[in-house]
Amino acid sequence: MRITPTVVPDVLLVEPKVFGDARGFFYESWNRRAFAAAGLDADFVQDNHSRSARGVLRGLHYQVEHAQGKLVRVIEGEVFDVAVDMRRRSPTFGRHVAVTLSADNRRMLWIPPGFAHGFLVVSDAAEFLYKTTDYWYPDFERTLLWSDPALGIDWPLAGTPTLAAKDAAGMPLAVAPTYA
Repeated sequence: MRITPTVVPDVLLVEPKVFGDARGFFYESWNRRAFAAAGLDADFVQDNHSRSARGVLRGLHYQVEHAQGKLVRVIEGEVFDVAVDMRRRSPTFGRHVAVTLSADNRRMLWIPPGFAHGFLVVSDAAEFLYKTTDYWYPDFERTLLWSDPALGIDWPLAGTPTLAAKDAAGMPLAVAPTYA
């Protein structure tokens, strides 16, 4: 497995060692001992699985209390995945990481607590899995406006994305609650 820091060094790109032959492939998507040895030591409490159609944009979500770290991956299709640093004291506050995750490239992204997260489905459909370090608390969930120009995210869109009401009503970074 190879773990590489991104342009926001706390966000890590994880590329598992994949064993493949004529029968198919095998890889460990999570092994606490191996990940800890590589510098990613997390205690996951919840797994989530979503399926979305092309053009669906989910996010950018975070929790103001019970911040969640997330290890995310795609098992079908392809997404444009984004993490935004919401830690006001961080030297990378307000900056984002954007990577393509797909069933084909088998990459994963580690998004530590203190980040907003979202993704856009760029294939016909995508199944997205994420492990979280804390439970979902709807009362503490907030949404950062996906299209806020201050974020500078170049979403690979052809038209308007399909959004949930809470995502369409997200807050710009300038007024969004942040972490210390």
